[in-house]
Amino acid sequence: MRLIIENAHVVTVSGEEYPGGHIVVDGDRITAVGAGPAPAGAAARVDGTGCLATPGLVNTHHHLYQWASQGLATDSTLFEWLTTLYRPWSMMDAEVVAGAATAGLAWLAKSGCTTSTDHHYLFPKGRGDLFAAEVESAREIGLRFHPCRGSMDRGASQGGLPPDEVVEDLDTILAETEAAIDRYHDPSPGSMLRVAVAPCSPFSVTRELLVESARLARDKGVRLHTHLAETQDEEEHTREQFGMTPTEYMDSIGWLGPDVWLAHCVHLHDTDIKRLAETGTGTAHCPSSNARLGSGIARVSHLLEEGAPVGLGVDGSASAELVPLAGELRQAVYLQRARYGPAALTARQALEMATLGGARCLGREDEIGSLEPGKLADIALWRMDGFQAAIDDPVVAFAFGPAPPLRRLLVGGRTVVDGDTLVTVPQDEAARRGAAAHRRLMRSAEEVL
Repeated sequence: MRLIIENAHVVTVSGEEYPGGHIVVDGDRITAVGAGPAPAGAAARVDGTGCLATPGLVNTHHHLYQWASQGLATDSTLFEWLTTLYRPWSMMDAEVVAGAATAGLAWLAKSGCTTSTDHHYLFPKGRGDLFAAEVESAREIGLRFHPCRGSMDRGASQGGLPPDEVVEDLDTILAETEAAIDRYHDPSPGSMLRVAVAPCSPFSVTRELLVESARLARDKGVRLHTHLAETQDEEEHTREQFGMTPTEYMDSIGWLGPDVWLAHCVHLHDTDIKRLAETGTGTAHCPSSNARLGSGIARVSHLLEEGAPVGLGVDGSASAELVPLAGELRQAVYLQRARYGPAALTARQALEMATLGGARCLGREDEIGSLEPGKLADIALWRMDGFQAAIDDPVVAFAFGPAPPLRRLLVGGRTVVDGDTLVTVPQDEAARRGAAAHRRLMRSAEEVL
């Protein structure tokens, strides 16, 4: 089926902008982008008058299960927040994960996200197939999904942060991770589902797990992901345990490279930034979560200056309550400017991070992240004809102001949001599932709180 979006301000991100431009979609691909009226011919047509057309946004870091634990430990540092929440999380089951993932992915779609990662690193025993639950939720909502099979094997008795009862042993982790890749990973062009290998963090996993995870991922041809340099506490912990900064430690065990992207990277030294750029290692920048936990402001403008890939992420819902992915553009711009001055990050740089930068982190810049013929038809059409119309430049209005409503969201040419309403799953039902997941987890958590 052919679909034409016309009369919109089209921002390709990779190059030209077309005020009053058009986009032609055939099946799941973009076949034409340009200025002026759309070509004649039979097609379903969407009038984009007063709208901004951008690539669909790419969420490079999330913890969907945390939708069920929002609003807790609201005034804590990262380590305090984690030690408070590890035990409630140990009570989650597949039903909790399914409800939380459905609500979380619906919320992402409502904020213009067409591709999302998820970093699920905690697997309580005997509580169902948690990884399968979130994969099914992504299929229902209709987003392109990159779930990361996470893990922790370094509990408190080994000098790690998490309690021993929430970690897995090395052999189980490697076997389950390989099984998830074999079952779900689809490397084909246009894939809706790709799996990454993702040990949680240097303070919750052993060196052996990091080394073996990298070996497994590279043997299987999938990407690697973890948290890194999120807080000053982590830097002190890593220096004490390993005698190195977090970045130096990961570099020493082969964990930097173009097949790796890292969450947060708040506390980087100049040498770290240069090394991430040299190796093509990506960063998932999560400004709201870093602010909520008081972790600091990542040096993303310096990473961009060095040419390192940087994408945006909302992080787990429990450390950035109800944050829309579109809202992270504003957060990124304002926090960089608060620290480095008004020229530190522009509106268009923020949009590029949210789209093509995220695609680079996931190794999919040839398929998503910009509006070009041959790329997947992952397109967000934003209404800028309301209060935003007082700003002449729609990209500035989009990046500097609150997230505007969606006229249409397409994932591979399929409509997921129409008229600012989720259409793949009833929107109110998705919200109810998320609330039910929260209530179920909190009832179970009463046993351990």
